[in-house]
Amino acid sequence: MKQINYRIVPLATEIADAARGRLAARAPDHALVTADSPNGYPCRHCLQWAEAGEQLILFPFASVENGPYQERGPIFVHAEPCTRYTGTERYPEAFRNERVIRAYDNRNFMIDARVVNGEGPEQVIDELLGNPDAAFLHVRSATRGCYTMGVERV
Repeated sequence: MKQINYRIVPLATEIADAARGRLAARAPDHALVTADSPNGYPCRHCLQWAEAGEQLILFPFASVENGPYQERGPIFVHAEPCTRYTGTERYPEAFRNERVIRAYDNRNFMIDARVVNGEGPEQVIDELLGNPDAAFLHVRSATRGCYTMGVERV
């Protein structure tokens, strides 16, 4: 199978900063939480798991905005500014387990999905992006369904 060139798309800094601003303005749909376990609080901006004791903002995010598959669900970002994930040419090691990768077409319709656990997210990305109808991918939690990151062809 031909390897597809892709890039990981972490949450935009503007969205993370807006969440911090909305928390400061006491928006009712933004909450400050403290991580109390490892691998339970993933920051969608730096694509790292928060360490116990770190504070995060829990807020709603619209990962797909238009069409029948539109979704709005809870995600976390660090309460303090963090560096946006820069290794966009490689899949982040922190999220190799318990993920589902969904493929969407240019109408924002979900056209395929695969669960990955451990080895193999790169192969699944290649397979899904190998479909010419796949416009973009989303990586989500397989257990809770929350959005983790995007994936686009380069």
